[in-house]
Amino acid sequence: MSLVITGASLMGGPRKDLYVDDAGRLVGELPAGAGRSRGVETLDADGLVALPGLVDLHTHLREPGREDAETVLTGSRAAAVGGYTAVLAMANTTPVTDTAEAAIRVWELGREAGLVDVVPVGAVTKGLAGEELAELGLMARSRARVRVFSDDGRCVHDARVMRRALEYVKAFGGVVSQHAQEPTLAGPAACCHEGEVSGRLGLPGWPGIAEEVIVARDVMLARHTGSRVHVAHVSTAGSVEVVRWAKAQGIDVTAEVTPHHLLLTTDLLTTFDPTYKVNPPLRPEEDVKVLREALADGTIDAVATDHAPHARHDKEHAFVDAAFGMLGLETALSVVRTVMDETFTWADVARVMSQSPARIARLDGHGGTLSPGEPGHVTLVDPTASVTVDRDDSVSLSRNNPWHGRSLTSKVVHTVYGGRVTVRDGALA
Repeated sequence: MSLVITGASLMGGPRKDLYVDDAGRLVGELPAGAGRSRGVETLDADGLVALPGLVDLHTHLREPGREDAETVLTGSRAAAVGGYTAVLAMANTTPVTDTAEAAIRVWELGREAGLVDVVPVGAVTKGLAGEELAELGLMARSRARVRVFSDDGRCVHDARVMRRALEYVKAFGGVVSQHAQEPTLAGPAACCHEGEVSGRLGLPGWPGIAEEVIVARDVMLARHTGSRVHVAHVSTAGSVEVVRWAKAQGIDVTAEVTPHHLLLTTDLLTTFDPTYKVNPPLRPEEDVKVLREALADGTIDAVATDHAPHARHDKEHAFVDAAFGMLGLETALSVVRTVMDETFTWADVARVMSQSPARIARLDGHGGTLSPGEPGHVTLVDPTASVTVDRDDSVSLSRNNPWHGRSLTSKVVHTVYGGRVTVRDGALA
């Protein structure tokens, strides 16, 4: 069925009707007789902003292995409600996505769900153990066409292994996404930004330098190998400084920031609420300010959710024993609109939540400009809406939502995936 989207403001600019043909592609206008046999669907977008479908570089879908927390289907639903048309599913599943067969299975589950493009991220090392490279080439050549590799949740801490990974993925245009956490400076128990708050609360400290030394090492390895490195969930001003320097040197480095690191601060940990336990940890206000500035000036390329659902029995523990992670897919756009000032335009939102993520992940057909010939992936947002988040309204299986009870600005109203309306009036179609 053909689709007409009427009255939308394209990335905050002029109002314009959008047309999607029977093949699911944007066209200048529908040809005479298009969709006549089944009719033409109309989507009223008066007063809404049209963006290219959002792309998330960093999503945990938990399947296989932890289907009690999330599945590819339920995570796809959450993504669609949040305005996403593509998500990259991280490799720390059970079993780990470290083989071509495992990557293909995640990709197939995404196709079966049919709500967003689910693109598997391959592990850098076998079993995320940090010792032996995983099947990088086989995953890249598989039907899943893996281009992003990450041991997320663990740092590739061995410089030799990281160098070999960068050299290997260069051959097919891949990128290594690093969870920057030097384990000798911030071990597995570290859970609170190292500083006054961690000392007062008696929580194991996670100093910013543990992130920054890995970022510095990896940009130098990227320069040495001529390869691409991506820094996952940047959280400190020091990391921003390193990335900015590396880009000025012409090193092929990109970086992402999460919605929660743009707004939430380490002071929230004084409640000992395990909802706010995340890795890397929430940082002080001075870091948050720098992260926002870096997103605005392009030093940080993308917003990525690090959507990390957990079953209640994994989160409802004493803070030090609870699982790391927060939900993010359904609220990411609203958080970005809430924290960034009026100089951050809708074109900027499209850049950091669609175009740059698609470019980094080499996703053909995503991150466009809503021009004729592109796939019909469109996100329609009410820029004036105010939303109070209720965790019980989530379509995710989990409820570890850090935004519960908060009022956020702007709301995804409709999501169109390949010309098909997946979300209508804020609910799954």
